[in-house]
Amino acid sequence: MPDMLVPLYELPESRALEIQVKEAGVSCRRAESYERLKILEFVRGNWPAWLDEAAAAFAHVPPTMHVAVESGALVGFAAYNATRPDYFGPTGVVEEKRKRGIGSLLLVRGLQSLAVDGYAYAVIGGVNGQEAFYEKAVGAMVIPGSETGIYGNNVNAAIAA
Repeated sequence: MPDMLVPLYELPESRALEIQVKEAGVSCRRAESYERLKILEFVRGNWPAWLDEAAAAFAHVPPTMHVAVESGALVGFAAYNATRPDYFGPTGVVEEKRKRGIGSLLLVRGLQSLAVDGYAYAVIGGVNGQEAFYEKAVGAMVIPGSETGIYGNNVNAAIAA
């Protein structure tokens, strides 16, 4: 699971994605602190291994997370500055809602937030087979030698073994 590097000063324009996603009936916005439990239940139900990282996004005020909502239901999320400063992720869109631009918009919104915070580059940690998506969406590049990254020696992996 290599890490990837993204130049934040060359992010794609997000307006077309915003229109596409909105026309599909999905709104993307920053998560609110008072939504913490519902969002974390959503993450636990779909990506339980990412729960701790998603919870870390709520240690900030405002939370360092964007969410996608359709008809009042969560369909995706993207955290940043949760795992480490200047890291993007974790992020996920429920399988039946993929291929609609939601993940791309959440990605760009999260990276734009990092750029606003003053970062020139961002790290996408442990991309797990999604290199092509990140490369196409935002020009991300695999960081040589990052195959294990910060996730290679963690307590969760030791417990699962």
